[in-house]
Amino acid sequence: MIRHIVLFKMKPLESTEARAAKLTEIKNGLDALKNKVDYIRNEQVGINWNPDEKWDLSLVADFDNKEDLDAYAIQPDHMAVKKVIGEVVESRACVDSEI
Repeated sequence: MIRHIVLFKMKPLESTEARAAKLTEIKNGLDALKNKVDYIRNEQVGINWNPDEKWDLSLVADFDNKEDLDAYAIQPDHMAVKKVIGEVVESRACVDSEI
C-alpha cells in the first residue's frame, strides 16, 4: 500500500474570512474525491487549527500501489481541485511511502 501525505501552505489572502473560505473549498473538493475515485482506499483532509504551525492543510490518502497513485495524479476531478489549490498555495510538501 502507498500512503500519499501532502501539506499545503497558503499564500496570504485579503482577509481571514477569505482564507477560511478558500481552505474550506479546498478541503471539500479533496474530501469529495473519495466518492469519485474508486481506487482511493482511505483519505483524510484536515485544516490546521494551530496558528503557530507552518502548514495550513493536510491530505493523507492511501492507494493499493504506485500505479493507482500515478492514475490519481492525472485524474480529472483531482486535476480540478489541484487547479484551485495552485491559485492559492505558497508551498507544498509531499511524502509518498510504502506502508
